[in-house]
Amino acid sequence: MSQSEGARLFRESWIAGVRRHFPGEPKPGYVTPWNDTPQWERESAGAVYAQVRQFIEVSGGRTSKLSREQKSRFVATCWTAQMYRHFEDPKPGYVADWADLPSWQQETDADVFEAIEEALS
Repeated sequence: MSQSEGARLFRESWIAGVRRHFPGEPKPGYVTPWNDTPQWERESAGAVYAQVRQFIEVSGGRTSKLSREQKSRFVATCWTAQMYRHFEDPKPGYVADWADLPSWQQETDADVFEAIEEALS
């Protein structure tokens, strides 16, 4: 899978996770379709996809043994780095520590990791 296809997988998995875990109606930006997603967000999705893919590969596919929390933390940390890459002074919510993220976001990040795992198997 190319990085651009991986970026799209990331975004589609994110949207599915938000729809599954978000309490109530999510903000429109959380579920913006790929074609309407800003360029910085597409690039970030591709970068995080590549990081997760490489992590899975260098782990010999053994990431299936990680907990959902560990998977979610990895995605969240990679995403935070992208926020610092794209924004000089990102909003605090964009760079919050994993423990400070709402549970719906923690669960969605785990779903994203698992979707990438599944696509690589």
